[in-house]
Amino acid sequence: MNSTLILAMAFAASSFITTIDKKVDVVNSKITWKGHKVTGEHDGYIILQKGALKFDDKNQLTGGSFVMDMPTLTVTDLEGESKGKLEAHLKSDDFFSTDKHTAATFVITNVSGKDGKHKVTGDLTIKGITNPNTFDMVVSGNTATADLKVDRTKYDIKFRSASFFDGLKDKAIYDNFDLNVNLKF
Repeated sequence: MNSTLILAMAFAASSFITTIDKKVDVVNSKITWKGHKVTGEHDGYIILQKGALKFDDKNQLTGGSFVMDMPTLTVTDLEGESKGKLEAHLKSDDFFSTDKHTAATFVITNVSGKDGKHKVTGDLTIKGITNPNTFDMVVSGNTATADLKVDRTKYDIKFRSASFFDGLKDKAIYDNFDLNVNLKF
């Protein structure tokens, strides 16, 4: 009888563990990207629309999500007409189809680690297609940072991918692009 009571009390206590949601400061947070091709690379940023991170009562990351505003995709390594052309192309159906898919999302499904260093797994949705992605995230003070590698072909972005088209030579664009996430909360 005593062990049943103790077990019931332990179960009840565990159900009261609090989760703290910390809203992401979208003005001071930053998501940058870098795409690579045989002859070089391009980079830029995407504005964060909204997000929140979840922490337990010991301030350990337990979950969260964020939404990227895809029409804000901006190129920073070019200027003038070249910049405008590349931005328009990246927003077109060859790449991110931003008129049809205005948001990309990441939802954390699992977190392991402690003391600010975490292995995060979650679902990344781009163009309505969802795939898992795992990466390291560091949480320090009111900042969370992570570097993600994303295989664009998993999101039906195959333009000039050597994985799908032969003979591209120096016109090939590599399948993986980088996202650097710096969240302030």
